[in-house]
Amino acid sequence: MRLLRVGPPGRERPAALDADGILRDLSGVVPEIDGALLADPVRMAGLRQLVLPGLPAVRGNVRIGPPVARPGKVVGIGLNYKDHAAEAGLAIPDEPVVFLKPSTTVSGPYDPVELPPGSTSSDHEVELGVVLGRRLKGCTDPAAALDAVGGYLTADDLTERAQLAKGPTWAKGKCADTFTPIGPWLVTADEVGDPQALSLELSVNGCVRQSGSTSLMAYGVGELLAFVSCLMTLEPGDLVLTGTPGGVAAGRPDPKPFLREGDVVEAEVSGLGRQRTPVLTSQGRGPVDEAV
Repeated sequence: MRLLRVGPPGRERPAALDADGILRDLSGVVPEIDGALLADPVRMAGLRQLVLPGLPAVRGNVRIGPPVARPGKVVGIGLNYKDHAAEAGLAIPDEPVVFLKPSTTVSGPYDPVELPPGSTSSDHEVELGVVLGRRLKGCTDPAAALDAVGGYLTADDLTERAQLAKGPTWAKGKCADTFTPIGPWLVTADEVGDPQALSLELSVNGCVRQSGSTSLMAYGVGELLAFVSCLMTLEPGDLVLTGTPGGVAAGRPDPKPFLREGDVVEAEVSGLGRQRTPVLTSQGRGPVDEAV
């Protein structure tokens, strides 16, 4: 099932995309798309049994918001693709690199990315995003960890490289508002199948920058979730970003094509939808409206 949230920021309502690409209003069925819903097997089973064409269509040029309400945690994974590690001049680490991003970084799939004041090296990172569907703590079995997944989505884990390079933590380069666009929809785990068989692509102004496959992850989704669950409890609705393939601006020859105002970034994971985010300087401008 492809779940969405539509409407102005802070007033989104739940929706689903039917087989014909028509948005259907779920607000009469469930109150919100969040961890509580994903963790409720009865409600989720009821959603899967819905005849979507029988529900009201969402009319107008409505904004598409983040497909899951603000996660309690956004957990990032670094250097999880060999080609990305190589372009950074680093080896694949002996264990996953884990960092945290605040939930205020999360934005919709068509909302503007706002560059931090004075940005000189903001970069793109297309990633497979994993949303937890149940609590996961101290799990050592990757297969069991995969059973805790509620759904998958397209994500862009943006990074201000100059801040990241200052250290001592990666969070300084990852924490800017709007630096985690997600969506356009959340696809429930039962419809995705093998998360290690998905392609990823990102383009800037129509030129492909990144292209890869989740089959090339150093640590697979189940391994990552199990590892992270032994560091912290993962709750329903939490978002885990699983790393990016090569092709980021920082890995390209000088002058490196970091993001600038006026750029348009398009990121996609196969089967999970394509997001399109215009790049702005930080002027407090609001989200754009975009229909599917």
